[in-house]
Amino acid sequence: MPATEVLVVDPFTPDAHRIARAATCLRAGGLVAFPTETVYGLGAHALDPVAVGRIFAAKGRPASDPLIVHIASLEELAPLVSRIPASVVPLARRFWPGPLTMVLPRHAIVPDAVTAGLGSVAVRVPAHPVARALLAAAGIPVAAPSANLFSRPSPTRASHVLHDLDGRIDLILDGGSTEVGVESTVIDLTGSIAVVLRPGAVSVEALREVLGEVEVRETAQQGETGTPMTSPGLLSKHYSPLAPLTLYEGLPRAALDRLQADARAAEADGRTVGVLDFGGEQDPGTIATRLYAALRDLDDKRPDLILVRGCDTEAGLGRAIQDRLRRAAAGRIIRV
Repeated sequence: MPATEVLVVDPFTPDAHRIARAATCLRAGGLVAFPTETVYGLGAHALDPVAVGRIFAAKGRPASDPLIVHIASLEELAPLVSRIPASVVPLARRFWPGPLTMVLPRHAIVPDAVTAGLGSVAVRVPAHPVARALLAAAGIPVAAPSANLFSRPSPTRASHVLHDLDGRIDLILDGGSTEVGVESTVIDLTGSIAVVLRPGAVSVEALREVLGEVEVRETAQQGETGTPMTSPGLLSKHYSPLAPLTLYEGLPRAALDRLQADARAAEADGRTVGVLDFGGEQDPGTIATRLYAALRDLDDKRPDLILVRGCDTEAGLGRAIQDRLRRAAAGRIIRV
């Protein structure tokens, strides 16, 4: 494939002609990266198994990892699912368009490649103006994981997409930096009790305001044997920079002291160290927006290792930040 084409669009009022070109590419079976409010997604026609297969090939993504289907509105949900649970409508009224993905009973029209062969499908309505314009122009459901090489930090800028996927995909709509910075929350509505499979931009606390009872499932090891995962982003190693990352958790002062001591010891041993400190008084929303870009920027400096002190709270968005950092660390976690 030749070099990937990049079309710059205004993030608030994207050019209709450029959106139409991207929509035509999707309908023809092509791969288009586009900004959502969370991260950049890599889109393909969700009902075209060949196009969906190109996503997995471009990313190097295992077939056991299902995709999220993006639609323009709640009204487009019915053809994709066999049943709409009662909880869907109040959640959609509160959080759609927005960064909430619902796992629902799947209709047979959705290809196995999208769902990893499971009887459920993950669906969301994105809020970003470019994503919404693209979905409206394409007139099709669009399967879209994050637009990066598999297991790498998700892209929050078009330059991140180009770095990972240049020549592997057809087109990038460059709408600038994304706003939220971490992926959508995934909630499973196929059972009698709603279960958060992946924490994200919609907090568990906000979901409980709508539904009452909501469980949170620990799923760090899921999918490692090649069995289908119930949600994207559940591998214990994910969102990882190239340099090995160690995460420091615990009492803020003690965690920072241990990180600094380990950094000095590594430097004394002749190793180069990248350090990120997301603790202190920083707002979780600010941390989330900067997280993946910071990891990629450090990787570009080619350190031997990266040491990170994470978010000091796991309430709200802090839960999603810590989830991503723990997976990026792949078990290298020091708790003090």
